[in-house]
Order: sequence, then C-alpha cells, then structure tokens
Amino acid sequence: MKIHNKLFLILFSFSLVLVTALVLLIQWSIGKGMIEYVNSKESEALKPVIVQLKTEYKKNNNWSTMQDRSKKFADLLFSKLKDSEFIMTPPLPPQFDDSKPPRRDPPADFFNDAKQPEGDLANRRPIRPRFREQINYVLFDATDNIVVGGQIREPDYNKAEIIIDHVKVGWLAVPKHKKIIDGYELEFIQQQQSYLWIIALVTMFLVALITLFLARHLAEPIKLVMSGMHKLTQGDYNQKIDIQRKDELGELSRDFNELAVTLGENDSARKRWLANISHELRTPIAILRGELEAMLDEVRPLNKENIGSANDEVKHLQHLVNDLQQLTSADVGGMHYRKKVNDLTKWLSKEVDKYRSYLAAADVSLIVEIEANQANIFSDSTRLCQLFENLINNCIKYAEASVVKISLVLDKDETGKLVRVVVEDNGVGVSDMHLPHLFEHLYRVDNSRNRKTGGSGLGLSICAHIVAAHQGSISAEHSDLGGLAITIEFPLSK
Repeated sequence: MKIHNKLFLILFSFSLVLVTALVLLIQWSIGKGMIEYVNSKESEALKPVIVQLKTEYKKNNNWSTMQDRSKKFADLLFSKLKDSEFIMTPPLPPQFDDSKPPRRDPPADFFNDAKQPEGDLANRRPIRPRFREQINYVLFDATDNIVVGGQIREPDYNKAEIIIDHVKVGWLAVPKHKKIIDGYELEFIQQQQSYLWIIALVTMFLVALITLFLARHLAEPIKLVMSGMHKLTQGDYNQKIDIQRKDELGELSRDFNELAVTLGENDSARKRWLANISHELRTPIAILRGELEAMLDEVRPLNKENIGSANDEVKHLQHLVNDLQQLTSADVGGMHYRKKVNDLTKWLSKEVDKYRSYLAAADVSLIVEIEANQANIFSDSTRLCQLFENLINNCIKYAEASVVKISLVLDKDETGKLVRVVVEDNGVGVSDMHLPHLFEHLYRVDNSRNRKTGGSGLGLSICAHIVAAHQGSISAEHSDLGGLAITIEFPLSK
C-alpha cells in the first residue's frame, strides 16, 4: 500500500473513532443532564405536597391523620400534582373512601398497581404519561419509619424533608428517575441525537476531504525525494528537488540536494583520481621503458650514467607507489598510529633545528614563534614528523620561498581549548580558485602536471589524513608574508 493511502487511512480512522466517541459522549451527557433536570423538576413539584403534609401534621402534632391512610395520601398527592407531570394514577373512587365501612386499606404497593378507573372518572383530563408506568411516593416520620406508602424499591431517591419550626418531623421519598421513556423530554433527546449523528456525518465528510488533502500534501514531497533517489542510484547526480517548505520535509529536500552535489563531486573526484593516477604511473614507466629500449638498441651507451637515470625513474615510481599506498591506507583506516600524550611545544622546539639546517641548505631562512609554554596533545610523534616534513618540503620544492615561518599559539573554540600551528611562506602563493582543492588526492596547481614543478599532488592529501586522525583540522589561506599559509589545529589533551 502506498504511503498516500496509508496516511489517509490512518488519519481518517483516527478521526472516525474520535468523532464517534465524541458523539456518544455528548449523547450520554445530554441524557444524564435531562434526567437530572427531570429529577430536580419533580422535587420542585413536590413543594405543595410538603405544605399540605405540614398542615396534616399540625392537626395533632403527629402523623395520626395520615397513618396508613393510603386513600387519603393518594387524594392528597393527586390534588397537588394533578397539574404536573409526575402523577400517574388518579385517586380511588368514592366507594373506597376511608370514612365508609367496611374500611379496608389498600396494600402498601397500591400506588404501583392502581389502574385508570372507569365511568365518570374516565372523562377527566387525560394525564400525559411521562417517566414511569408506576409511582411509589412514601411518607416517613422523623425516626425514618414509614407512615404511609409503599416500600422504596430503588436505592437512589429524592428526599424532601418536612420541617416545622426548625424541627424535622418527617420526609417524603420518591425514587429518582433512571431513564426517560416518554414525554417531550424524550422527544427532545431523540431529536438532539438525530442532529448529532447528522453533524457527525457532515464532519466525517469534511474530515475525509481534509485528510485526503493532508495525505497528498505530506506524500508529494516524499514521492519527489523517492524519484530523485532512484535517479541517484542510476548514477544521475544532476538532481535538485525544489520543495519550498520550512518543515522537516523541506530540510530533507535540502539535504537531498546537498547529497546529490556531494555524490557528484565525489564521482568527479574519483574519475579525476583514476585519470591522474594513470598519468602519474604511465609517465615514469614510459620514460624508463624508453631509456631501456634506447640502451638495448645501442642508441644510448650502456654506462653508469644512463643506468643511473633509469634508476632515478624507478625511485620516483617507487616513491609514488608508496605515497599512493599511504593515502589508500588512510582512506580505509589502514594507517597505524601509536599515540601518547606529547608536549607539542617541546617537540616542535626540538625539531626546529633539523628543519632550520634543512631549509638553510636550500637558501631558505626559518622564523619560529612559539607563544606557549606547554601544549599537550594526544599524538603519534612519527606521524607528526611526516606531517611537518611534507609541509616543509612543499615550501622548498614548489613554493619557491625564501622565508618560512612556523608559529604556535594556544586558543579555544566552542569545543574547548586547542593549539594552533601555522606554517607559512613568502613564495609564489596560490590563487583563490585552488585553495579549496589543495588537500584533494593528486590535485596540483600546475595544470601541465610537470613532476618537477608541481609534484605528485599527494603530499598535502597525506597531511590532511594525518591531521584528521588526530581529531584536528587543516586549512589553507593566503599568508601575510605573500605566499601560502597552512593552518593546523589540534585539541589539547585533557
């Protein structure tokens, strides 16, 4: 399944569950609120009944007038609640009046079982049923004994206290409504439920449209990146994704463009590397072959001088192969380092004399400025010698310098303290276009690739690998002396 469809299904399903749960919750809330409203409304309707019961109590200061008088209790309730919605049965017919013998009280659950009478009472104003098929009003005295009425069958009920002169003399109990089964309240709830489901359907339709748009909005950039990535795997590095967004997908597109540029540059460097290495190896081999054939054909005499010339080409070829082997080892992590904590100021001060005599032999003066008493770094002394020898040789052989300056200072950056070493000269220098490429494999400023003026282009590459292996950095810039300045930074050992 495509990611567009997955996103749509996930978002739509989540929205469907959320909207359904919300509708059910609102329905439950409306029903519960309506039941509470009806219960409070019934409590309000019982106030006239309470007033009449107070009157009955005051007659004898007790409940003797109501004790077990189910007929009288029914008449009282009906007379006070007949205009309300909370009475379900009318009073008993006259022949069952309490004053006429033989008197026989109705059972305790009379009000639950009474039926609509026939005859003249059938012409009464019809009572609109609301909430119960049965009612069960019960009157209690102050000691919670039943005065009149049936047993309370529900554990939850409305309790209306009867208080006379701040003294509780009894209370009237009516079970609370648990649900609404009839009346305009039920119609209202059903209507609201219908509206809610209509709103839910409309909402889900809108959610489907919005989800479809969002799924496309999120999936489209991913499709572009996927298409571009497929082309990258085919070797087409001239890819650029233009996604004008400020979110993670926009960052992904920018990173993809950077990746395409980097892969393109690496591919170009690889091709240039193969071309350069072929040239570097072919040149000494061709010269050596020519000299040997000349001696074999007796064009040139077989003497010590001609053999020495051929041997020089072999040495140059051996030196080139060694450099290539070192560079390849560095690329694959094969250069071995034996590191320990070394004081770079002490080590450099010791090496300076060797560099000074070496430079003096080439008519190059050396200036040394060490502005630190101690600079401990975790390093391999042998590799440091190789690093600085390559830099000094670069100044002598290719820079045509008369002055070389080595300076050492302590500094710090956002990562911590570091030591900075700058090797600079007053030679011919390098143009701005060549500075970023000086540390690339086989890169030489001399386009003719003359071995005598441009070298093999491997020395600075090896330097860059040595510095990187010491967690340092190396860069090239113009020197204040007029030539080239190589800046090396090493982190101080903690």
